Amino acid sequence: MNISKVALVILLTSYQIAIGQVRQTSQNLFQAKEFSKDIALYHSKSFLYERVIGESESVVKFEAIPLAAASSGELTTILYRCPDLNLEGMILGFYGSYQSENGVDYRGFKFKNFEKFKALEFLDKIEHAIQGNKKFLNSDYDNNNIAFKFDDLYVVIWFSNLSYTIRVFWEDFDSTWEKTAFERSKRRFERKTK
Repeated sequence: MNISKVALVILLTSYQIAIGQVRQTSQNLFQAKEFSKDIALYHSKSFLYERVIGESESVVKFEAIPLAAASSGELTTILYRCPDLNLEGMILGFYGSYQSENGVDYRGFKFKNFEKFKALEFLDKIEHAIQGNKKFLNSDYDNNNIAFKFDDLYVVIWFSNLSYTIRVFWEDFDSTWEKTAFERSKRRFERKTK
């Protein structure tokens, strides 16, 4: 093997190692090669402790239960309960592509918290928007859309064939939430928070 080939192999190996070393940012974004309910559940626990439950000297019990993940992998819903502090709600786990300040592309995720009644209000608003606009949405698949803002989320919904798609925009995230994952999240959240 000549010197130029060795140098090329060393250069490519160094480049791959450099790309793989993306630090956690202050906005709680992590490098991730794939996103699943398991990964969302794992990282949601630290989010819950740091941002929702808060630090405590005493032992605090809480539950984190994954409800559903969109087939796109861009959105996961997680139910949480902390009877010790009378806390209950839903976390939306967003996943997407990012670019570091050095221009390196990576995949990252972040969580949005809704306390119980805010979560129910959000889920109900989506369901009512779909039901109230079904005729309009059905009249021209893919072309007729409805949109609304909820808290700091922007939601766009459209029909294609006999199903609907929900697109949720939050901060730098653009996540697709299909009918099955939405309905499963809503049904499970309502059943488990009664």
